[in-house]
Formats: sequence, structure tokens, C-alpha cells
Amino acid sequence: MAGLTTFRGKAAGMDRVNVDTDQIIPKQFLKRTEKTGFGQYLFYDWRFQADGSPNPEFELNRQENAGATILVANENFGCGSSREHAPWALLDYGIQVVIAPSFADIFHQNCLKNGMLPVVLKAEEVEYLLEKAKSPSYELIVSLDDKTVSDAEGFKASFPISSYWQTMLMNGWDEIDLTMQMDEQIRKYEESIG
Repeated sequence: MAGLTTFRGKAAGMDRVNVDTDQIIPKQFLKRTEKTGFGQYLFYDWRFQADGSPNPEFELNRQENAGATILVANENFGCGSSREHAPWALLDYGIQVVIAPSFADIFHQNCLKNGMLPVVLKAEEVEYLLEKAKSPSYELIVSLDDKTVSDAEGFKASFPISSYWQTMLMNGWDEIDLTMQMDEQIRKYEESIG
């Protein structure tokens, strides 16, 4: 994974509460064994109409949201089942950061473990961002180094993240990479036991 220190991207708003993982990636698309290829099915039941054509009313199908890499959502994003495919689908679609007032715990952990940054901000800060994201060229700057989200109009808010996950994301490490940092110690131990 590539490290994430400062990320600048176009923001799209999804002002919906309790968006669950079955809405993020419906169960009929969970047959793939790779982590890639899920983006085409992201929010499938909302993005597409019954005949398979794009739903013009869905947020991410609107022209002003084309190319968005930051999703601003509402309360309890990622609730429901624990499927890791949900962050895989968001990442494969191009979303690198999701901002919301709250996330389901397992979804939050799955994002972090897969190199996506879930940012928790206060409800009033998210409301501001949801309103601003209606603009076709609204961009946000997310700094993992100083744990802030800002825009070019003077908005700046801090978010919490553990030092463990901050280090992991900034270095682009997953848990295997972290283990491999101790490769020499592991080798020495294995040699000592014979």
C-alpha cells in the first residue's frame, strides 16, 4: 500500500444515515476472491436502475461528483455485517477517505486494515462539509500528519486516530508489513530454537 500523509481530493456528499455494508456492496457480488474489481458494484442497488442504466438521482452518479476521492457521509456509516468487501469496493472505486460523525466499529477497523482512512468529525462539521460538497469543485485536504481536515475557505477540523494506525497508514503498512519489520529478530529466534 502507498503511504498516506497528506491527501487532497474532490469531496462528494452522501447525506444518509445508517448506510450498511449490504448497501455499500450487495451480497450477490461477494464471490470474488481478490480485493480488486468490487468498485463496479459499489452502491449497486442505488447507482443503477432495474434496467441496469445509471440512476441519475444517486449522489455519486451526479456530474458534480465525478472523480470524487473523498466521501462525506452521515451517522453510523458501514453498519451491518462485517464484510471486508465494503472498504475494498470503496477503494476500488477510487474513494480513499470517508468522513462521517460515526462509523460501525468493524467497518472502521476494516478501513484502517486496508489502507483507507475513516475520519470521525463532529456532526456540525460534517453538516458543513455535506453542504459544501454540493459544489462541483469542492476539495478537501486531509493531513494524517497533523490529524486535520481543511478546505481552501478556512475550514479546519481535527480528528482522532491512534498513533498505531497513524503510523501504519503514513507508512503504507498492513499488519504483515509490520511483522516483517521484525524479520531479523524472528530469524534469530528461529535459529535459537533449532
